[in-house]
Amino acid sequence: MADGNAPFSPIPLFCMIPRELFRKIRRIEIRTKGLVNDVFGGEYHSAFKGRGMDFAEVRPYQIGDDIRNIDWNVSARTGEAYVKVFEEEREQTLMLVVDVSGSEDFGSRHAFKREMAAEICAVVAFSAIQNNDKVGLLLFSDQVELFVPPKKGRRHVLRLLRDLFAHEPASTGTDLTVALDRVLHVLRRRSIVLVISDFLDDGFEKKLAAVAGRHDTIAIHLQDPREEELPAVGLIDLTDAETGETVTLDTRSRAARAAFSAQARAQREAVQALFRRRRVDSVPIRTDEGYIEPLIHFFRRRNKRT
Repeated sequence: MADGNAPFSPIPLFCMIPRELFRKIRRIEIRTKGLVNDVFGGEYHSAFKGRGMDFAEVRPYQIGDDIRNIDWNVSARTGEAYVKVFEEEREQTLMLVVDVSGSEDFGSRHAFKREMAAEICAVVAFSAIQNNDKVGLLLFSDQVELFVPPKKGRRHVLRLLRDLFAHEPASTGTDLTVALDRVLHVLRRRSIVLVISDFLDDGFEKKLAAVAGRHDTIAIHLQDPREEELPAVGLIDLTDAETGETVTLDTRSRAARAAFSAQARAQREAVQALFRRRRVDSVPIRTDEGYIEPLIHFFRRRNKRT
């Protein structure tokens, strides 16, 4: 039985990890593979076309065939018209580039951003191996935290999920430029690059443009409602998860709450404008709304465009 379709069984890869983490990965595998089988598998295949068309065979000409596909050499030898048949060159490489900086360990309602990122990775990765694509992983903060070269198969995807949950970042900062630069160095052939982050950084536009010029690049923009709106609960301390800097804010002040919201909204809109300027497909995903509908909408919008 193919590795991508093998039934679940304990494997050496998971022998040394805590039981609760093992169970969490198992739950995500069951949930996301159901989504892949019912929803995302076909959408992924349609959204990410192969690199081109390979010659498969020749067959007798049939009414309605494109005459440009007639194989004149075979037709001359046989005395009958034959056409060339092509099939999609399917195998591709998917690179998951995931932000694990301090701001990803935040989520005010249903899930932390890092947990949502892991589940998105699971859905897309299982969709990829169902289509016989390779999947790789790059975790980053203000440095490259972990790089796993692309491979095929279910066991490999489970290893990636383990790394997403178990890896303890060495730093809390964010530097997208470092991550994108590593992508440019490790991916030699055109690939699908999925960047999952809250994009709370600046100065990365040039590298993003370089990656988008060479690879099919999609930005998953994680957002949390509490980062844009504060409740009126009096004096609170706001600590930057990446720098450790703390400021005290009186949330009873409408002006203070409005200024906080305006700054956050301006940052989000600036990032979206950057994506449009560099023609990078983006998928805004909020932790309080889930990822299923935004991803389905993205895949179908992309299918219509292509």
